[in-house]
Amino acid sequence: MLHKTRAIVLRYFNYNDTSAIVRVFTEEFGQMSYLTYKSKGKRAKVAGSVFHPLAILDLEVEHQNSREIQRLQEAKVHVPLVYLLSNPVKSAMSLFLAEWVGKAVKGEQADRLLFDYLVQSIQVLDLSEKDYANFHLVFLLRLTQFLGFYPDAENYAPHCYFDLLNGFFVTAQPSHVHFLDREESALFFQILNLNYDTMGEMHLTGNRRKSLMNRLVEYYRLHLDVFQDINSLEVLHEVFG
Repeated sequence: MLHKTRAIVLRYFNYNDTSAIVRVFTEEFGQMSYLTYKSKGKRAKVAGSVFHPLAILDLEVEHQNSREIQRLQEAKVHVPLVYLLSNPVKSAMSLFLAEWVGKAVKGEQADRLLFDYLVQSIQVLDLSEKDYANFHLVFLLRLTQFLGFYPDAENYAPHCYFDLLNGFFVTAQPSHVHFLDREESALFFQILNLNYDTMGEMHLTGNRRKSLMNRLVEYYRLHLDVFQDINSLEVLHEVFG
């Protein structure tokens, strides 16, 4: 049976000489893998160029619960994303975020609130003309709202520590090693209070942004057992120096 659904591209890779697999987060089925014929093949109905990281597509697909890899019949661009492709910084960021979402958001079930958040965020990144160096930090923290471990900032006070293991701010240094020092905690609290309209108001050095990003990786690993290494993280670090 054929179904229509919007989808966000997370990964595209060769399967054999004539076909490829595209991993997507769909509006109707959650994260899925689809088999598609390459554009140079005789049976191709879809141009491979549409499957760039974070592309927002309209798909027509076969769906059977017993299949690990479903079949893709048709794919069309739902929202054109010009600057994610033409801007090298945004391209690196989209590659990183697509990999991150693919490893953090598991499950083959619909989550339309999460899907709408991702679509909105991707469009913000595409259209932002300046001051988007902190976009990924804001995006990843807000993503935790949908994953069940958004940081609790209710007890924040100056000179406190953020407990990465338990997800809240404390006045005394935790007895374990998974916490942010006072300076990092203050910056972490600032990021928690940013949104896409205000993300440019916080100015970070490249080293400080890299350090905070690495602590976010730690935070995700502590709360998601399946969270793996992000191969594109070093590329992102190089882009922001």
